[in-house]
Amino acid sequence: MGLSILYSRAPYGIQALEVIVEVQTAGGLPGLSIVGLPEMAVRESKDRVRGALRSGSFKFPDGRVTINLAPADLPKDGGRFDLPIALGILGASGQLQPEAIAEHEFLGELALSGTLRPVSGVLPSALAARAAGRALVLPVENADEASLVRDLRILPARHLLDVCQHLNQIEALSPHQPQPASKPTGAPLPDLDEVRGQPQAKRALEIAAAGAHSLLFVGPPGTGKSMLASRLPGILPPLSEEEALEAAAVRSVVGRQQPDRSRWRERPFRAPHHTASGPALVGGGSHPRPGEISLAHHGVLFLDELPEFDRRVLEVLREPLESGRIHISRAARQAEFPARFQLLAAMNPCPCGYLGDPSGRCRCTAEQVGRYRARISGPLLDRIDMQLEVPRLSTAELAGPRLPGESSAAVRERVCAARARAEARSGAPNSQLQPAGIEQHCQLDDTSRALIGTAIQRLALSARAYHRILKLALTIADLDQSPAITPAHLSEAIGYRRLDRGDAPGATSGQRWSQPSTGPATGPASASSNPKPQRPSRA
Repeated sequence: MGLSILYSRAPYGIQALEVIVEVQTAGGLPGLSIVGLPEMAVRESKDRVRGALRSGSFKFPDGRVTINLAPADLPKDGGRFDLPIALGILGASGQLQPEAIAEHEFLGELALSGTLRPVSGVLPSALAARAAGRALVLPVENADEASLVRDLRILPARHLLDVCQHLNQIEALSPHQPQPASKPTGAPLPDLDEVRGQPQAKRALEIAAAGAHSLLFVGPPGTGKSMLASRLPGILPPLSEEEALEAAAVRSVVGRQQPDRSRWRERPFRAPHHTASGPALVGGGSHPRPGEISLAHHGVLFLDELPEFDRRVLEVLREPLESGRIHISRAARQAEFPARFQLLAAMNPCPCGYLGDPSGRCRCTAEQVGRYRARISGPLLDRIDMQLEVPRLSTAELAGPRLPGESSAAVRERVCAARARAEARSGAPNSQLQPAGIEQHCQLDDTSRALIGTAIQRLALSARAYHRILKLALTIADLDQSPAITPAHLSEAIGYRRLDRGDAPGATSGQRWSQPSTGPATGPASASSNPKPQRPSRA
């Protein structure tokens, strides 16, 4: 009787839990059994392993072979256990030296020829192997991805024979040497100076980037809402190494293309189509996998044509917007995925998009407008920090010569400086301040307290909206390099809550949202402005 014990990893959410591979050989009728909740791909590994061992001229044990994947209550799936199972059989039958096995973790799928094939979810396994203090043996194709984890000994191999020679101290595997970061490849990010006009929308985009605030653009078709949204990644600060590893781990779990080392610190930008289902957005499946909100972790989730999304799909965003995590529960399995994303959305003011247009092109009835706006619930709208109208460009702005504007690089410098001030103050962007942090860092003078009090009464602001206005004002103060929130900062922040002014979607059928001012809102009047609603013309 022989026994061999090896270590591997099984994905669970974006974690990689330790799996102990125990292989025992004994006398009796020839056979091989795998226990420990193996899924179909794992159960089929016995045929792949047998073929790989024969191709490498190894001796397959004649008696009974039992393979236990512990812990027994953790489901195991995929071909990642082929390599540790094959090595366990060789170790239990005395064909490998057992001393070096305990110092390594093994991942890899085997071809019948013994060649190692890449697997998904390597980055979480690499992080866990580093924490356990073991070297990681894996296919060559996965080495670059694992090398994103510093201080980890990575031993890439092309064939089962290479791993066996390493463990038998015949020929050691060469540790992987990551390639130095090169200049970014591919097309550059879109630049903000390409957008004509829309100074207030650009200002709102800068504030949103500085504080990681959620933002909703409302306006007729062709005003540049989507164009502005695509410029947000170009003004966001780069990811820290810890944030980049978290975002890359999510991509690794879903089997996305390995990260480009030259751009892996750029924030993700996800823009799902409005036909996306709830599980596609938040994740799911019988074996829970991350969805779009997790793929946008530490980045931007852009929802264009917001009311066209199914309302039940939009409602699933409410909890992740607050907590930054999503919990998925199934009858057999539960998983938790990170979802600290920045929501950016765009919508038209009515089904046809031309409500309030001076040309009178809108033919939507009041009932149609009300139903259209009611697709966005009040609780979801309350969680969006900034709500801004994007007006139609004038003839001079559209057809005249393009005036030089600020580049994304110039705006990004201010954004990075403001974000650095917030990080130094509280360790997180202003949008993530908790009530205790708001109480400490968002101190108001008497004039500002009177202003916010008037806004609460006239706009019927919720406690959540009140806190979000304070955090938004703090971001504006950071951009101005001001040590404290002034009434001007608070007034501008209140001006970005335009949909709280009694005409939110579905509040009053047919009401028209107020037109934006030409610049940031100033003074108490900005909190009390409430233009008379206009009834849309009927067809």
